[in-house]
Amino acid sequence: MTTTASAASTATAADVVSTTDERLARLSARKRLLVRPEFGALAGAFVVWLLFAWQAGSVWLSWQGTATYLDRSAGYGLTAVAVALLMIGGEFDLSAGVMTGTTGMFAALFAVHSGLNLWLGMALSLLIALFLGFLNGLMVVRSGLPSFIVTLGTFFALRGFNLWLTQRVTDKTQVTGIVDTGGYDLARKVFASNFVTIGGVGFRVSILWFAGMVAVGAWVLMRTRVGNWIFAVGGNRDAARMSGVPANGTKIGLFMTVAVCGWVHGMVVLLQTNRSNVIEGVGQEFFFIIAAVLGGCLLTGGFGSVVGAGLGCLILGMTQQGIPLAGWDNNLYFLFLGIILLLAAFANEWIRRWARTASRPTVDVPDTAEVAHAAATRTTTDD
Repeated sequence: MTTTASAASTATAADVVSTTDERLARLSARKRLLVRPEFGALAGAFVVWLLFAWQAGSVWLSWQGTATYLDRSAGYGLTAVAVALLMIGGEFDLSAGVMTGTTGMFAALFAVHSGLNLWLGMALSLLIALFLGFLNGLMVVRSGLPSFIVTLGTFFALRGFNLWLTQRVTDKTQVTGIVDTGGYDLARKVFASNFVTIGGVGFRVSILWFAGMVAVGAWVLMRTRVGNWIFAVGGNRDAARMSGVPANGTKIGLFMTVAVCGWVHGMVVLLQTNRSNVIEGVGQEFFFIIAAVLGGCLLTGGFGSVVGAGLGCLILGMTQQGIPLAGWDNNLYFLFLGIILLLAAFANEWIRRWARTASRPTVDVPDTAEVAHAAATRTTTDD
C-alpha cells in the first residue's frame, strides 16, 4: 500500500506541475511576436515609413525614393549585420568603420600601383582584412581587456597607417585609376551595378548583398550550432566554456566575420565611386552599433536579432533620406536619430519585462508536499 501511495503522489504532483510550470506555458501569437527582439525595430520602421510618406508624399512613394533609402540602408547594413552578431556574442568592434576605407585602399593600391589584376588586389585585401579581424579577436581573448578598448586602438592605428601609406605612394589621401585596371568591368558588375530596373529606376546590387547577409546571418544565428555558441558566449563566456563551447574560437570568428563584411562594404564603395578614400567609413562604427541596438541587441550581449539589425539599418536609411525629401533641416537628422534610439531602447526593455510577466502562469503551482499528502490520503481511504 505504501508503494502504491508513493507512486500515486509522485504522478499527481508531476501532473499538476507540468500543467502550471511557466517554462511550459504556451504563449499566444501576440505575445510570441512581442517577445521577439526585432519587434521594436519592425514597429519603428513602419512608423518612420508612414511619417515620411505623409511628409514627403509622392516623392517618398516613388520608385526613385524607394531605391534611394534602400541603397542608403544597405550602406549601413553591409557591416552592421556582422556587428550585430558580434554584439550578441558580447563584444564590440570600433574598427568596423575604418575597415571600409582600409580594404578599399589596399585593393586599389595593389591594382593601380602594383599592376595586379583588380580581382587579385581584392583577394589580397580580403586576406589582410581576415588577418586584422583575427588579430582583434586574438588580442581580446588573450588579454582579457574590453573589446571596446582593443578595437579603439586598432581604429586609430589603421586610420593613421592608411593616411601615411596613401600619401607616401600617391601624395594624396585618395587612390584613383581603378577604371583602367584589369578585371574592373566584372568587379563593378558584381559589387556596384543595378541588379534590377523598375519604372526606369535602377536598384543597386548592394541592396541584394545586404538582404543576402541578413538572410545568412539569421539562419546561422537561429538554425545552427554556431548560433547557439554565439548566444552562449554572449550570455556567460565562462559557463559556455565549461559546457564545451569553443568560446575563444567563437569570438575570434565573429571579429573575422566583421572584417569580411567590412571588406564587402569597402569593395562596394570602391567600385561605386571608382576611387579609394582612406577616411571612408570613419565614424560609421557608431551607426552600426545604433542599428544593432534599434534591432533589439543588448549592449551586455547574449540577446538580439540579425533581422532586427537589418530593420534598424532600414530605419537609419529612411531617416537620413526622408528628412531632406520632406524639406526639413538636415541638422534635425541627429536629433531625430537620438530620439529614435532612446525610444527603441526603452521600448525594447519594457516589452521584454512585460513579456516575462505575461508568460507567467495565472494559477499558483501547488506545494508538492501537500499534493503528495492528499494523494496518499485518497489511496488509504480507497483501500
